[in-house]
Amino acid sequence: MAIELTDEQLERAAWTEQQENRLTVETAARVQAAITAHAKATGQGRYEVERALRRVPSGIPSLMPDA
Repeated sequence: MAIELTDEQLERAAWTEQQENRLTVETAARVQAAITAHAKATGQGRYEVERALRRVPSGIPSLMPDA
């Protein structure tokens, strides 16, 4: 299951903040809203989407080459 945030700027900000151990509440909340919207749009449960995200090796899919 490919999961990508539609807001690339948010995706990059969240990934950078997380890697630098400085993820803000605002960014985390925006990512959570994007996950919830994706789950709703695809008819999946939010936890199911979150589990799939955690299984992606080396981070966020759209930041990975050839993803």
